[in-house]
Amino acid sequence: MTLKLRPLGDRVVVEPLEQDERTESGLYIPETAKEKPQKGSILAIGAGRRDDDGKRVPMDVEVGQNILFAKYGGTEVKIDGKKLLILKESDILAILES
Repeated sequence: MTLKLRPLGDRVVVEPLEQDERTESGLYIPETAKEKPQKGSILAIGAGRRDDDGKRVPMDVEVGQNILFAKYGGTEVKIDGKKLLILKESDILAILES
C-alpha cells in the first residue's frame, strides 16, 4: 500500500495494532469494551523538528518499527478505510524490539 500522507516536522503516521477479538478462554470482546490500542507500526515519518538555531533534528524512529505510544496521544484519521494515528515523536514511549 502506498501511503498518500506525509507527516510534517516531528510527526509520525502509525497504524494501531488492534487487540485480539477474543480472550484466551474463548470469550468474544465487544467493540465497546476494547481498550484503545497502545501498540502500532510506523508507516511514515516527518523530517524532524527544528532546534533553536533552525537546524533539523533527525527522528529517533524509522518506518516499519513497532512502537508503544501514549494511550490518548495523537489524532485519529481515516485514510482509504484504515484507521491511522498521527503522533508527535514525544508521544512515542518506546520502540518494540523483535
